[in-house]
Amino acid sequence: MLLEDKNCARGSLRIELIKPNGEVQTTLIDNLIVAVGLAYIVSRMKDASASAMSHIAVGSGTVAPVAGNTALGTEIGRATLGSTVATNNQLVYAVTFAPGVATGAITEAGAFNASTAGLMLARTVFPVINKQGADTMSITWTVTLNDATV
Repeated sequence: MLLEDKNCARGSLRIELIKPNGEVQTTLIDNLIVAVGLAYIVSRMKDASASAMSHIAVGSGTVAPVAGNTALGTEIGRATLGSTVATNNQLVYAVTFAPGVATGAITEAGAFNASTAGLMLARTVFPVINKQGADTMSITWTVTLNDATV
């Protein structure tokens, strides 16, 4: 399902839940670039006055994302980005939630520029991913800027 956010910035996530036995559950989700996220992009283009995106948070909120979101519904955990790669019109963030971190019924995610609070670039909700204490969860978040006619 593609969220129609009526702008040329779009995002998508690949979430991999890795069980201790090596079994991998993969979930693919589109997301909404929120209003403060669009303002953030403009700010960074102007003079980089806002800090770079540095964290991905996950939570248990289930309310659909809207442009006015500035935080997750119910944050469970936040992790520092392991990598950020820019290629042409795409930016890819990658993060890993180690065993014991952000455990529970995960149903939402957001990209932020701080270890707590901060500016939110994007938010999404998805069917529950049950992260147990021994599981590892990796998220690859791709933000694409397209021509408005695409």
